[in-house]
This record gives sequence, C-alpha cells and structure tokens, in this order.
Amino acid sequence: MPGCFVTSLTISHFRSHKVTRLSLDSRPVVFHGANGAGKTNVLEAVSLLSPGRGLRRAGVEELIRRPEALGWKISAEVEADGRLHELETGAEPGQSRSVRVDGKAHPQLALGRVARVIWLVPAMDRLWLEGAEGRRRFLDRMTMSFLPDHAETVLAYDKAMRERNRLLKDMVRDAHWYQVLERQMGEAGATIMSNRRATLERLAQARDGAETAFPAAELSLTHPNEDLPVTPGELTDALQTGRVADLRAGRTLVGPHRIDMHAVFAQKAIAAEQCSTGEQKALLISLVLANARALAEDTGAPPLILLDEVAAHLDARRRQALYDEICALRAQAWMTGTGPELFDGLGARAQIFEVVDANDASQVRP
Repeated sequence: MPGCFVTSLTISHFRSHKVTRLSLDSRPVVFHGANGAGKTNVLEAVSLLSPGRGLRRAGVEELIRRPEALGWKISAEVEADGRLHELETGAEPGQSRSVRVDGKAHPQLALGRVARVIWLVPAMDRLWLEGAEGRRRFLDRMTMSFLPDHAETVLAYDKAMRERNRLLKDMVRDAHWYQVLERQMGEAGATIMSNRRATLERLAQARDGAETAFPAAELSLTHPNEDLPVTPGELTDALQTGRVADLRAGRTLVGPHRIDMHAVFAQKAIAAEQCSTGEQKALLISLVLANARALAEDTGAPPLILLDEVAAHLDARRRQALYDEICALRAQAWMTGTGPELFDGLGARAQIFEVVDANDASQVRP
C-alpha cells in the first residue's frame, strides 16, 4: 500500500461547504461537477494539511463560509509511514489559523513532517510568462516538500530583510543597526540557496531516470547581479558592500529574494516562455511528476498530489499518460474536472465523486 494518503476528510463551514465528509482509500480521488460547484474548495482544504496559505494563498478570513461567518475547520486522518495521524486546522473569525497534530497543538510547520502535499492549479499556467516571484514561490514549495525546515528558514530571512528595508527607507546610516540583520540574512540566505540548488539537482535526477510521456524541463537559477554569493560570510559581505546602493533604492538589491528560475524544454532546446501554451502546461506537469517521483524514492511514499482542472487542456493521449504515471507512482492524487468523461482512462483505479450546489451549499456525492 502507498505510504501517504488521506483516509477521511471532514470540511466544516469552509468556503462553499457547510459540512462535507469523505471516507477514502489510497486510490486517486476525482471530483467532477459544474463550474462553481465547489470542487476546487475540496482540494484547497487538502492543501491546508500542509504549511502555508494553501493552493489559493488565501487569508484565513477568506476561507470562512458566508453568510454564517462561523469558524472553519478541516479534519483529516492521514496514513503516513505506516501510522495513522489525526490532523486538524482551522480558524475562528478574527483569529489566526490553528493546527493540531494527533490531538496536540503545533505550529504549521509540523504538518509538513506528516504529509507532503504538492499541487498544480490553473493559476500556474502562466508561471513562465509572469514575474519571478511566482517562480520563486513554486520553487520554494518544491523545496519544502523535500526539506520541511526550508519554510522556517525563508521566514527568518524575510523577517530580517523587512527590518533592513525599513532602515533603508528611513535612511538610517549607522552601520550598527544593520550588522545583526545582515548576519541573519547571510546565514539564512545561504541556506535557502543551498536548499534550492539541492532541489533542482534532485529533480534533474528524477527526470533523467524516468520513463514519462511528458517533456523534460531543464531548470537553472539566475540573479540580477549575476553571481550570487553562496556562503553566509560572502552574502553578509555583499549586503554590507551594497548598503550604499540599497539606501538609494530603499530596498535590498542582493540576495535569494531576487533569484529567478528559468526552464528550457530540453528536447527542443527552447525556453519555456517561448513554448506553446500546451507545451508550458506539459512542462509544469512534468515537474510535478518529477517532484512526486523523487519524494517517493527519498521517503518511501509518494506525496499527496492536487491537480485542479488538469485534464481540461490535455488531449486524450496525454490524459491517459498522466493517469498511468500517477497510478504507477501509487499516489493518492486529487483531481477535478467538469465532467466524468475526462477521467474515463482511470476506470476503477479511482474514487469518483460528483460535486453539486444544493441549497446554497456544496454537496459531494458518490
């Protein structure tokens, strides 16, 4: 049996769902229904079984079901590493998000040590065409799937950088105010870059050893300053040296927060941003599958994979290839689509549910 899958899920007063309860086995899970019925909301709930703001990056207040405006809650039983874990997360109005693992309160980062969750949503379809921030976020999500502590390091770096940027905007010139912050940024920043490079190397290994119908994506990192310092001392020195230029700009100009990730369609030697829409989608699917494949090899269990409307822009051959690769991974993939015919290639290999809007609430039916 796979090593990581959801066996039960309860969603309460979350988005369009008043109360939804699901009992599941380890097979892929399919939700079909009309647009707006609440399919993506189920996947979003599962994404919140991992650290962070979920697949829509929503604030806790946005997740509250209206008009009741009660607190929302997501409860799940997850089998991981041969053990059954109880995960619970939610928030009351005006409160921050809480997390409980096996009945005990924990920080969000604890979720990443129980279940690895990766996803692909339609908003990512323009990943290669829009700004670098989205690509960094995509890279850091992959990195966190391998190294859950990466999230904490990114938070530490961002906190120190915000403080430094505040000093820069206030035109503070006393070096003593900067030194501690720059050391913190140097240490955290070097770790961030090391983690990101390790992730790219691991993805390349998973890509090179795979039999897949999806195109290989060759990934690389760039920085506006060309060569980003790689050790804590070098990055700290670069921040100190760049302080005059940063004061003029009112912000920090060097560091991992300015990294960009580029992809090349390997078989055609074409940059991802120059590929067709279909090729760009195929490259994203290839990366998600490589991520899942590497995690399965490293941890002995594939991650939970969330694929929102993934079948809509794939032809029948590519859909079948995707389903076959998911099943070969023995992953519990959660997928959505407007009609059940999109998932005919899965047959009995999947659990299939219909999502409907009934009495102003989403309902999930077998």
